[in-house]
Amino acid sequence: MTGWSRLSRRAARRSLRGSRRPEAGSATALATVLVGLLGVVAAVVAVLGGAVADQRRAASAADLAALAGAQAVQHGDDGCLAAGVVAHRNGATVAGCRLEGEVVVLRVTRPARWFLGRRVRASSSARAGPVP
Repeated sequence: MTGWSRLSRRAARRSLRGSRRPEAGSATALATVLVGLLGVVAAVVAVLGGAVADQRRAASAADLAALAGAQAVQHGDDGCLAAGVVAHRNGATVAGCRLEGEVVVLRVTRPARWFLGRRVRASSSARAGPVP
């Protein structure tokens, strides 16, 4: 074998290796992007899950307050006052309350989590009274 043929073989091997070089490390870059995307998706799911939990807490506070108000009305007491006390014990405030006979209809709000730098409030309404 002459010196030129060895040289051309080395050059051919280098050129083959060189064609693979631009792809070297692309899996690492892809994995980094995918892990970052997974982190963003996990954060969005956590925020949405927290918002749903806050809404459920507001709904529970509204239901309990309406039941307490209806019971107070049946005993001859102020239903809206009793509903406000129970709502406050559950971390909510009564935004509106009215009596329709013996039925208590109310709306409560409850502080929720921070979302995009703003404090949002969860609200819910409920009604309770005797069975017709």
